[in-house]
Amino acid sequence: MRDQIERRFQAVELLAEAGGEGNERAIVGYAAVFNSRSEDLGGFVEVIQRGAFAGAQEGDVRALFNHDANMVLGRTKAGTLAVSEDEIGLRIRITPPDTQYARDLIHLIERGDVSQMSFGFRTILDSWDTVGEETVRTLKQVALYDVSPVTFPAYAATSVQMRAMMNVPEVPAGVRGATAPAFDEGQLRAQAAMRQREIEILTA
Repeated sequence: MRDQIERRFQAVELLAEAGGEGNERAIVGYAAVFNSRSEDLGGFVEVIQRGAFAGAQEGDVRALFNHDANMVLGRTKAGTLAVSEDEIGLRIRITPPDTQYARDLIHLIERGDVSQMSFGFRTILDSWDTVGEETVRTLKQVALYDVSPVTFPAYAATSVQMRAMMNVPEVPAGVRGATAPAFDEGQLRAQAAMRQREIEILTA
């Protein structure tokens, strides 16, 4: 699981605001919110711990629209994407290119048609716990790959977000047992595959 790239989507406010020189616009918001429970991800919910994105600003992170690599909005190495943690979550600021798709996206954000965000990551450190009848995964440290304004949300607390498993993880042995809910791994895989197909349709 730690070698797989996952995508998560949340629903937090995404805004377009006046930038610096040349009357350029900037896209700002949160790609992830700390300590906010995700929707059911196929037998478990997920929480992001504060500090999970420490060092992300030192990596090479891209900003894309709907995770489409043909619609690049910014990049940390180019100085056109800034990511940082604050008390709320992972804050992003994108200086988009002067392209038609970027101008269209800004217009959609200003109209309120696009208002959520997603992020792609690889897990470095997580934990699994049983809380009541729920299995809760806590992301403690992740490697951030991309952030993306998206059309549809699912993590009920980000700015431009929606989340879904892009790869189907093996269920960790630690969540099995008498105190953990029963897992039907075939069902988990089928649900995740269905989510993947839905994402591909939505972003095609």
